[in-house]
Amino acid sequence: MTPTLISGYAGLRAFAGQAVGQSDWKSLEFSRIQTFAEATGDHQWIHVDRERIAASSPFGAPVAHGYLTLSLVAGLFFEVLELDGFKMVINYGCNKVRFPNPLKEGNRYRLALKIGEVKEAGEWLEVTFLASIEIEGQAKPACAAECIYRFLAA
Repeated sequence: MTPTLISGYAGLRAFAGQAVGQSDWKSLEFSRIQTFAEATGDHQWIHVDRERIAASSPFGAPVAHGYLTLSLVAGLFFEVLELDGFKMVINYGCNKVRFPNPLKEGNRYRLALKIGEVKEAGEWLEVTFLASIEIEGQAKPACAAECIYRFLAA
């Protein structure tokens, strides 16, 4: 997909309330789930124990950690947006975060972004992005979050 170009504060304000695009589809590999488990120390069986998953999990496959799913937003953000006229962009945090549907090994997912509120925060412009990690063929996303980014003009 071609990223949406946003130029400066005026560009961000112009897109307020609008969808700005989606990333390309990606496949969730088990190795990514394992790497996240190693990085965080979260080895809960629903993520990494294939034998127990086969015997006991209602999901039928390894499931991505919720925070792994949320972290995909940052990694795909610049696939969706091309930014011009900014000295710096920082991830400021999140408001409401939900995981309505498990993201399972082998699922294809993508990030969809919509710009919500745009407001001044000192010399920064603070933008709320309504981020959704969509699962191909599923009505409910794996993650729906209000992600706050701050932009500093060049």
